[in-house]
Amino acid sequence: MINRKVTPSEGGKRLHRYLRSLMPNIPLGQIYKMIDSGKVKVNGKRKNQNYELVAGDELILYVEEAVYEEASIGQKKTKYVGVNANIDVVYEDAELMVVNKPVGMLTHPDQADQKDTLVNRVHAYLYRKGELDSPLFMPATANRLDRNTSGIVLVGKTAGMLHQLNQWIQKHEMQKYYVTIIEGKLAGEGTLSGDLIRDEKKNRTHVANDSAVVSRHGGVEQVKSAETRYRVLQTGSSYSLVEIELISGRTHQIRTHFQDIGHPLLGDIKYGGKRFGDVNHQLLHAWRIVLPDGREFKAPLPAQMRAVADKVGLRLNS
Repeated sequence: MINRKVTPSEGGKRLHRYLRSLMPNIPLGQIYKMIDSGKVKVNGKRKNQNYELVAGDELILYVEEAVYEEASIGQKKTKYVGVNANIDVVYEDAELMVVNKPVGMLTHPDQADQKDTLVNRVHAYLYRKGELDSPLFMPATANRLDRNTSGIVLVGKTAGMLHQLNQWIQKHEMQKYYVTIIEGKLAGEGTLSGDLIRDEKKNRTHVANDSAVVSRHGGVEQVKSAETRYRVLQTGSSYSLVEIELISGRTHQIRTHFQDIGHPLLGDIKYGGKRFGDVNHQLLHAWRIVLPDGREFKAPLPAQMRAVADKVGLRLNS
């Protein structure tokens, strides 16, 4: 018989998913059979497979210890020795963290950068606070920003909050606003709705036309709909300051849509923009997010964007 207590970060996880994480060497079908046959009890009672666990729940698994050890992975917590824990926390409670990601940092590890990423810094930060309490669940980001896009990233500190954040994003119930500087003079407001084609091999996104024939050959994915709303905040002699509401969340969506209308982002040489001094990447900042529950979070604009705006005759008020 195995006894286990659900930790705060594991709260919100479905029973079958929790058991699957706890015993990854057992097939999911066998997990279901264990639940249905009463070999798993929560607080002394049988529960169905979709029961949502709560922190403090007491689980009893009616399996032999040797069987359990063979089925479990026996993970150990990473100590995060030498991992930078310096992050700009906009908001934090027991379940949710809102972080202001700087320019130049990856949100998640890739082949080139495995260690100094935003999510690793978040884990190191929480580890040093004593809040990484489970090898079965690691806090994770719900949204991702490009390396050179700064601003708000949402982190689910518990399984339940991460699931909720992902649901809000998938259902387009979260309002996400960006600020950028684009080339040329643009006025008023509007909606850009060109469908997009993503080429993962080349890490490029393209606007599709109606006659485009799309396949997965060569890494090109299917056409996906995309909608970008914009409102011009200020126009200078050669550049415009624009606030953007991202309705869909496709990779490089904002950069591709503004290139398509002839107003690439200042410095965004990958998508048609011109280098500006030492700026050779997009000046794009995720400055504001409004959650469906009414909570609103803002991240101050980075110093580089303020300095460039001043040089091109635009004034930033926030």
